[in-house]
Amino acid sequence: MTSMTIRVDEQLKKSFDVLCDQFGLSNTAALNLFMKAVVRERRIPFEIKADTEEEIRRRGWEAFLQMRETAIKNGAADMTLDEINEEIRASRNENNTIRSH
Repeated sequence: MTSMTIRVDEQLKKSFDVLCDQFGLSNTAALNLFMKAVVRERRIPFEIKADTEEEIRRRGWEAFLQMRETAIKNGAADMTLDEINEEIRASRNENNTIRSH
């Protein structure tokens, strides 16, 4: 391995570090992936993108609405947190009983 030093705009580096973190990569790992792909394919080969905050919120809201609709269809919309936790415990106990036989 060798080291490489590059000069980049401070704000660009901060933004890059945040995105790499969202991808679950270090900035070094991300740059290594990029460089290997460029050499292998002899072109800029791929796009990695993160959703905007607005897109994340929109998808979260859509998931919430879908879960709420499912809860209403299943008659579970009015359950308390304690009732939900009890259902989970009962299901786990049932699964453990089935596995042990």
